[in-house]
Amino acid sequence: MLAALIGILGDFELAEDAAQEAFVRAAERWPRDGVPAAPVAWLVRTGRNAAIDRLRREQTLRAKTRLLEADQQGEHMDDVDLDDSTIGDERLQLIFMCCHPALAREAQVALTLRALGGLTTAEIGRAFLVSEDTMKRRLSRAKTKIKATNIPFALPADRLLPDRVAAVLAVIYLIFNQGFTERDDLAAEAIRLGRLLADLLVDEPEAYGLLALMLLHDSRRAARVVDGRVVPLAEQDRTLYDQAKVDAGQAALDRALALRLAAGPYVLQAAIAALQAEDEIDWDEVVALYERLEELTGSPVVALNRAVAVAEAGDPARALALIDALDLGDYRYLPSTRAELLRRLGRTGEARDAFERALTLATTEPERLFLARRLAGLRRDSTQE
Repeated sequence: MLAALIGILGDFELAEDAAQEAFVRAAERWPRDGVPAAPVAWLVRTGRNAAIDRLRREQTLRAKTRLLEADQQGEHMDDVDLDDSTIGDERLQLIFMCCHPALAREAQVALTLRALGGLTTAEIGRAFLVSEDTMKRRLSRAKTKIKATNIPFALPADRLLPDRVAAVLAVIYLIFNQGFTERDDLAAEAIRLGRLLADLLVDEPEAYGLLALMLLHDSRRAARVVDGRVVPLAEQDRTLYDQAKVDAGQAALDRALALRLAAGPYVLQAAIAALQAEDEIDWDEVVALYERLEELTGSPVVALNRAVAVAEAGDPARALALIDALDLGDYRYLPSTRAELLRRLGRTGEARDAFERALTLATTEPERLFLARRLAGLRRDSTQE
């Protein structure tokens, strides 16, 4: 709905305000009058009308000629035949607008997560490992620049697509990551957008790699959280995996590899996820792929995941040494990973301290339940000793 309003109004902040007003009116009217036959169309129309009313009150319509021209079709669109099926897919256009090269990369990703993913400023800040206030300033600057430079709400020309692909892929993957841990609807939306992007960029292996990665991860959703707690990969019931998504993910990965270009970060991650979907995981191969990925990205989070793979391949002591060399600040998966390695190495007291630290950083209830269970097990072991 927000994407549709941005397309109609041509103003990011005005569209956000209009969307908010539309939801307020829906909350007031729908319980009384019933949900309309085309709720999305109702919200878009109501939001548009609220925006036009606001502009009229502020006497700025002469500077908004596009709104005036649209309004000539009928007062407040009352005569327009609009239902949910006639509202096009503006989400991909919104992503490309937010990922305009005039904006800094972090601003591109953050702005799209706010507009399209519906994430709070605090949630986006956590994704970027920065404070809420810092992220608030970044978002404000990005919106101001969109308005000042008149960045268009549209898919760019084919020749300009490559300049924005990396940011668009990053946006979709971050939306998926947020949804994977907390909101199913966001994960499903990210996968849908991934399919659209792969259809648009038929010769881009990274688009297929990202789609494969999301499908393969999402195939494990039912096995990942059971009875309200996170289940580690090694303990998951593989009969709960969604085989249709595994097959679709493998097909997308095969398509990426068939293009015979150098494997990028999403293709490498998808290859790792495909190995992890096997009944017997070749952890040595997973380690090798993570090494290539770390060389390519230089990411400390990738280095953390490589250390986990090293532990699964049979060397937890080396994995712990790799982790202790990382600088990840308050990244919430660092202490939990370190705690698990210490537990495996029999260093119970240190493991207990690390699990307690991890509990203070956990952001979801399934993670907290998993960590609390591990911690309780360590305390029982200490008592028995």
